[in-house]
Amino acid sequence: MSNGMNELMAEGTVRGTSSDGGAQVAPVREQREMCGNSACAGGWLAFLRDRRRPVFDRRWGCSTKCLETMVRAAVQRESGEGDTEERSTEHRHRMPLGLILLAQGLITQAQLEHALDRQRRAGEGRIGRWLTQECGLDPRCITRGLGVQWGCPVLSMEGFDAGRMALAVPRLLVEQTGLLPLRIAGGRTLQLAFADRPDASAALAVERMSGLKVESGLMNPAEWQAGRDRMFACSFVEAAFDLVAEIESLPGRIAVELRRMQPMASRLVRVHEFYWLRMWLESAAMRTRDGGLPWTREDVADRLYAVGREQ
Repeated sequence: MSNGMNELMAEGTVRGTSSDGGAQVAPVREQREMCGNSACAGGWLAFLRDRRRPVFDRRWGCSTKCLETMVRAAVQRESGEGDTEERSTEHRHRMPLGLILLAQGLITQAQLEHALDRQRRAGEGRIGRWLTQECGLDPRCITRGLGVQWGCPVLSMEGFDAGRMALAVPRLLVEQTGLLPLRIAGGRTLQLAFADRPDASAALAVERMSGLKVESGLMNPAEWQAGRDRMFACSFVEAAFDLVAEIESLPGRIAVELRRMQPMASRLVRVHEFYWLRMWLESAAMRTRDGGLPWTREDVADRLYAVGREQ
């Protein structure tokens, strides 16, 4: 998703992708002449309605029933996408951290063997923790080694705007995934920091929701925690959580909310067990320099859904 939400929903045009992958621009009016549900039976009466809203995934829905059909397709798409990305990252073979640190000359063979012995005796804990605790290794060396292991950069707090970044992702998802939005680098890249390993599934969801390229990296745990503490003291986009008993009922629940809120634009992505719906309620909320990231909490709303039963 290379174009931001401001480009997707710029006044007078909507940008899409043609069949050959090129950019495609069409008037908003033409894009919304018809309901986004291809099987819509609304007839000519649909043309009497305000076709500016509600809009879901760039398409107008003329009724709750049509919106439910559109949302169901999105839920099916999201249900089959996140796990594949996560599994591919999880099971990729990687050099053990201890061997990386040994190869870098940061620890000795004796120190590695000692830390591994303590880890086996305790039956818990990552090797980095034992190397720090038992061998006095600087935690920053652990972070650099993890960066090599995961093939990602080590990030710093430079340019971190906690209040701005608090608007990027709902607080619940920040808490559950361990991601820390850091900054927008080069105007088009949102950098996400993690403490010990990148979360590819969460990063992909943020990329698709924001319209920005996302770069994941690691950060020293102490800095990472300090950044999260600063961000948690700021205001996030207004969000509500809803638990649905069965996934079959999720599209209907979301469609009702879309009809109630009447967004000018909205998008659904899945982050692990959560379905994240973001709604831009007014056109001004979509005209930002940084993709779909809002500059204020006004006219933007988040809804988070999970499938399961209350314990």
